[in-house]
Amino acid sequence: MSETDVRETVRERYAEAARSVQAGASCCAGRKEWDPITSNLYADAETRDLPENAVLASLGCGNPTALAELREGETVLDLGSGGGVDVLLSARRVGPTGKAYGLDMTDDMLALARENQRKAGAENVEFLKGEIEAIPLPDNSVDVIISNCVINLSADKDKVLREAFRVLKPGGRFAVSDVVTRGAIPEDVRRDVLLWAGCIAGALDENDYRMKLAAAGFEAIGIEPTRVYKVEDAREFLTGKSVDVDAIAGEVGDKFMSAFVRAKKPGAKVDGCCAPSCCS
Repeated sequence: MSETDVRETVRERYAEAARSVQAGASCCAGRKEWDPITSNLYADAETRDLPENAVLASLGCGNPTALAELREGETVLDLGSGGGVDVLLSARRVGPTGKAYGLDMTDDMLALARENQRKAGAENVEFLKGEIEAIPLPDNSVDVIISNCVINLSADKDKVLREAFRVLKPGGRFAVSDVVTRGAIPEDVRRDVLLWAGCIAGALDENDYRMKLAAAGFEAIGIEPTRVYKVEDAREFLTGKSVDVDAIAGEVGDKFMSAFVRAKKPGAKVDGCCAPSCCS
């Protein structure tokens, strides 16, 4: 399984999701009611005033905007921003003096996100086309990086984390929701390209995640499980995929979890600083 195979499978899966939402959203709305990963992530009060399609297009596994402690005036970047729900929520939190970027590689999702931005009237938002392995922003340019169940989709997570480190300002925060694993995972699952697109095959072991963050230069690393998926959930993940559900489900139950992953780029943020060490 090549990196290109993974990228193109993920791209098509998320393009199809965006088209489904734009066509009426019935499939995605029904999916979110039972999906053990994507359901019930946001409080009604958070999303009440957002465009419905922004919420329906969310395929995340957490709510990083609620956990990232965003502050007025900060610049935040969402890696793999999809329909834009987390970008729009972030834009509210950082206020008119802040900025929220969304980065996505899928044209259909970018079109949906920009339409949701227009409907929400969010002026402090910008959606960028690109890949999370090559972020199209300068060094030391953002205060916070968030992401919602997207880093696990990359076949080169080391590159993603190095890029995240590069664009963060000194003292900047990495605050993402992601699927991680705990314990050995069957090779059938790890090799299945369709399960990569479903947030399963590409999930890192929690200890590997810590080591990769440290290797990229991060400190103050923490991984906090938010949902642990049971055997019944594993059956939902695997049904219809190219694996033996009965043989595999029992082996992956309790080993996959959604988690909030925190880290920090070393250095102290100095308000108003424009020295080379803290501004691009």
